[in-house]
Amino acid sequence: MRMLIIGGTAFTGPHIVRRLSELGHEVAVLNRGQTEADLPDAVRRIYGDRDQLQDAAGELCAFAPEAVLDTVLTTEPQAHAVMRTFKGVARRIVAISSQDVYRAYGRLIHLEPGPVEPIPIDEDAPLRAKLYPYREQAEGPEHRFYHYEKIVVERAIMGDPDLPGTILRWPMVYGPRDRQHRTFEYLKRMDDGRPAILLEESAARWQWTKGYVENVAAAVVLALTDERAAGRIYNVGERDTLTWAEWVRAIGRAAGWGGEVVVVPRERLPESMLPGHNTDQHLVTDTTRIREELGYKEVVTREEGLRRTVAWERANPPPQFDPQQFDYQAEDKVLADLNP
Repeated sequence: MRMLIIGGTAFTGPHIVRRLSELGHEVAVLNRGQTEADLPDAVRRIYGDRDQLQDAAGELCAFAPEAVLDTVLTTEPQAHAVMRTFKGVARRIVAISSQDVYRAYGRLIHLEPGPVEPIPIDEDAPLRAKLYPYREQAEGPEHRFYHYEKIVVERAIMGDPDLPGTILRWPMVYGPRDRQHRTFEYLKRMDDGRPAILLEESAARWQWTKGYVENVAAAVVLALTDERAAGRIYNVGERDTLTWAEWVRAIGRAAGWGGEVVVVPRERLPESMLPGHNTDQHLVTDTTRIREELGYKEVVTREEGLRRTVAWERANPPPQFDPQQFDYQAEDKVLADLNP
């Protein structure tokens, strides 16, 4: 099959592209040429801005993709542009979405009032009623957070019966080349020789579905290559979800850390060390549908994935971080108060 990947050179994209190429598919990648990626020689490069698809429409349509994957859809205009460009050309559009569409996420970040949503969350669970969850963080209408909304993206992709869509709702994705450096705050403490990592008691038992980058990529490839995915929405992520304390301990094992995770009552921690989200609301999704319908299973174990993640993070720490995030004097005081 001919596959077009919009994006494809950053975090998850290269794994998707390489896996499709290894399976014998003809692959083209549309990107701006600003991110280096080790892609197979046979992969066709089409340079352009995903926000200006019309400028590259001739070359994109000449490639005549049978399926199109958009890895970077965040706004409604982007989604409509994809549907306009490939209607009558492609057979199907696959779009990456997020667990943040669920009402449970609104409860988690204090965006919407109401009781805690039950878990696990399946694909038919209620979505948020309040749109644009990060608009208050945006620095005006030009900021990327201002118009970000995966719910309206999903509606656009799934709204045209003549060009079927597939939606993949991603978990917290970890692994090498993670620009968010999700393991850094713990790994730095471990590598700095901290004897303990402190977690507030409700945060320690909080759960969030995760997925290693290569495993998430494998799910995307299944959705692209299996026609049974047309018109379907899938949660993607690990079958079991660790508590946050278990997650930090798993990072510690991968890092060879000899310290311990210490769970601290809320009242014993300074305000700066308290979680900012509603830790009573877990974000645990049910991934049964993609496993049963498309035969999805992990290709890399969690232990191996974390080992690779730790190795990459050590070699590629973030160039900038807030040193106040690592107030070891305050942490030592908490530890001393716990063990007078």
